Amino acid sequence: MIPDFEVTILGNTSSIPVHGRHHTAQVVRFGQDFLLIDCGEAMQLQARAFKIKVSKINHIFISHLHGDHYLGLVGLLSSYNLAKRATPLTIFGPKGLDEIIITNFRYSNTRLNYPLNFVETHDDGLHLLLEDKHYEVFSFPLKHRLPTTGFLIREKAGLRNMIKEMLHQAPIPFAAIQVLRSGNNYTDENGNLFKVKDYTYPQAPLRTYGYCSDTIFNPELKQYLKNVDLLYHESTFMEDNKERAAVTFHSTAMQAAEVAKVSKVKKLLLGHYSSRYAHLEPLLDEAKSVFPDSFLSEEGLTYSI
Repeated sequence: MIPDFEVTILGNTSSIPVHGRHHTAQVVRFGQDFLLIDCGEAMQLQARAFKIKVSKINHIFISHLHGDHYLGLVGLLSSYNLAKRATPLTIFGPKGLDEIIITNFRYSNTRLNYPLNFVETHDDGLHLLLEDKHYEVFSFPLKHRLPTTGFLIREKAGLRNMIKEMLHQAPIPFAAIQVLRSGNNYTDENGNLFKVKDYTYPQAPLRTYGYCSDTIFNPELKQYLKNVDLLYHESTFMEDNKERAAVTFHSTAMQAAEVAKVSKVKKLLLGHYSSRYAHLEPLLDEAKSVFPDSFLSEEGLTYSI
């Protein structure tokens, strides 16, 4: 059975939480695993509102140390402690994040009930952060005003299903079954070749989710985002504020669409909207003029990958 792979948007505004929008946070679910990407200050309230089981989150990924992307983290970790969490939690984030967390807990005299692990991220290339049986999580560099990474979640190839009729027609060595299910041809000791395509069903295409938090327009991101199924890319401004976007190292909706186009992604989710936009349809119109499969991310909605 193919596991669910989806992302729920908890926050999609930029620096100021207005117009009913909240700071950046989203939860990716792969099967029974829950991953938190960025943790804006309203994350817990939003998770409760949209019935996200935060207790199941065991891995948190923080893109950079601007407050709208991580200031909800201390509160979340404190709530876990009050709830008597015992399950280990791992946080992936830039240098300094561990010091920020430890300092908060030192001065509040907080001693956690659960193991908390920090893994420092680096913005100098593609890095494997987490490898699970079913998926992998990578970081990749973004161009912002301080060290910032995007995240890439890739589904891993699982075992293929055997064609039972073929097994009934001509019994094959037991050792061949696992090799074939792994996607490899098998040759027995007599030189007989058993081909994957003859004995297994084709595997469904592997799914990928790409996340670009804060970044200046950078078409070179295509090397990391090529052919992803769903891309979330910041779209803070419209084109009439392109100069403002460049100065603040942000992107416009049209620029996000350009990245999606050159990367040949399947769908684009816009987000990280500036507080100057009470209504977001004009941003969507600009993006669609370049990349028709563009959508506005909406808080509380879940998007399948």
